[in-house]
Amino acid sequence: MTEKEIPSGHPLVLRLHETLTNCSKIFAETGDISKSVADVVEFLNSILDDVVSNPEDQSFKENTVLVLTELNLFISSPSLDETVLDALSFVLPEVVAQFASVSDMCREMVESIINHIVSTSNPRDMLAILCEALDSHCKVFQEPVYFTPLLSGLARVFLCIKRRKFEQIKVALPVILNVLKSVTAEYGNERDGYFDELFARVLNIATSMQEVSEKMEAKEKEKLKALLGLFVLEMMASSHILAGVDLNCISLVVQLSRFFPSCGLSYIGLVTGSVLENVTSLICGEDDDDYMKSFPLIKQGASISVICAHMSDEVETAVKEDLSVVKHQLQCSRIKRWQAVGMFKYLLLSADQSWEVKNHAIEFLLSIFNGKVSEACDEVEECSFYTPSLLAALQAIQKVIIFTSGALIRNKAFSAFKMVLADIPSCQRFDIIKALIILNTNTPSMIGLLLGLVKDMVYEDYQLGREAENTAPLKVPFWSSNVLELLELVLRPPKGGPPSLPEQNDAVSAALTVYRFLLMISSKEEKSYTEVLSESSLRKLYSEWLLPLRTLVSGMVEESKEGSSQLEVEINCSFLPVMSNLYPCIELVEEKLRNLGSL
Repeated sequence: MTEKEIPSGHPLVLRLHETLTNCSKIFAETGDISKSVADVVEFLNSILDDVVSNPEDQSFKENTVLVLTELNLFISSPSLDETVLDALSFVLPEVVAQFASVSDMCREMVESIINHIVSTSNPRDMLAILCEALDSHCKVFQEPVYFTPLLSGLARVFLCIKRRKFEQIKVALPVILNVLKSVTAEYGNERDGYFDELFARVLNIATSMQEVSEKMEAKEKEKLKALLGLFVLEMMASSHILAGVDLNCISLVVQLSRFFPSCGLSYIGLVTGSVLENVTSLICGEDDDDYMKSFPLIKQGASISVICAHMSDEVETAVKEDLSVVKHQLQCSRIKRWQAVGMFKYLLLSADQSWEVKNHAIEFLLSIFNGKVSEACDEVEECSFYTPSLLAALQAIQKVIIFTSGALIRNKAFSAFKMVLADIPSCQRFDIIKALIILNTNTPSMIGLLLGLVKDMVYEDYQLGREAENTAPLKVPFWSSNVLELLELVLRPPKGGPPSLPEQNDAVSAALTVYRFLLMISSKEEKSYTEVLSESSLRKLYSEWLLPLRTLVSGMVEESKEGSSQLEVEINCSFLPVMSNLYPCIELVEEKLRNLGSL
């Protein structure tokens, strides 16, 4: 609406004009206009209350446009005293930003007002004013439309900063990221055009940061570009929380990925996490800085950037890297594979990321373990350092296996789980499986899967021993000599007594299967399985594992006979896998004890 189109006789326009004019008049007379500025704010808030209270009344929306237009004309007047404009500039951004939700025309007027204030005010002051307005809005609003005009103004302010650019931008970024956090927390993966516009404005801020950095000296330039890199990664993770993986999201990732080369972000550095350590050190220095708490999603963002390149050639092209070369590096380096697995755990553990995103993450992990090349390294020393991270990563993959509703992703996740586990040297693998069994007390089906893998490892151990028999004395296989420790965690829990049944049926059945298998192969290679077949071991396991378990199962089956026939059938069916392994184990142990003259 142009100035000529404004109905200057409209009561609201006249009231606003009078209120604004008083600001100039009182300042000229007294030099103090705080009361007049407060009157302007009160008037604008009353207009907003009217339109919010009557959302269906079109006349209130039209009145709002008139008022905002008059306000824009007033602050744009060349004759307006600079001090008056400064006084209004301190309060108007926060107040007028609330009108952005009224209508598209109101939003345009709001942006015009804020942009004019930015262009005529001190950048340092405006940075603080806009950040305060954003922070204040985050406590009240979650809709993107309330933030877009303020973010647009902030992008302009960045370009106007003259001194201490890095320090000032560094202070502003957590506020911007808090806006993204507020919006994504409220709306999850629901998205409309306003969300796209919000991310477009935040993207403009990243562009402004890049433009500012190009005009800075070497050291400060490097620090600002490092900060930009973290900001871009945080945005990348936030965009996926909102959108999952779709064409719009890929388009945004392409735009964000174009910042990588200038920020020094490479795919190998992102997927292993090494570049994040360097960037964080550069920004925070040696101090214990809480600043990085404002960037909780950068590790997810790093993984997502690589996943998207795996999915889309367009993303890969934006970074100007060949992802196949990166995959080959991971396939050829066990240490780098472990680092990559450790990075992906943050994405897989996130409750906010979609199953679709996690599915692509699992597929990428599978791609770096397929075709891996063995390498010589100090396995024990190196893996000991990475063991905590690998354990956490396996727990993350395990959560996908347990909680996903899709059979396909569950199967992929289990394949990745087995590959990661197989990549770990035997000693640390044993410690990790032991820890997982202890941590999965309430998930007996997962313990069953773990013990199924243990059985495979025992068999592999046995086969390797058989192959080496012709060239060297058969050594005591590692897994076969230590597996009893794992089985005891299930069959004689640390808390004492027999396992809890029927809750632990899956775990107990799997443990008995492994023990039965171990007894069978040890019978063929008695000299190599002395620990399994020793009299002390057999007697201990017979009296502490098998007999208490038989007593428990028999008692529960007998009790079921006193109930309904349906209950008896259900109890017998639930215990069938346990009994089918328990009694053969008892028979095998009793036979060996008789042969030893101990029974």
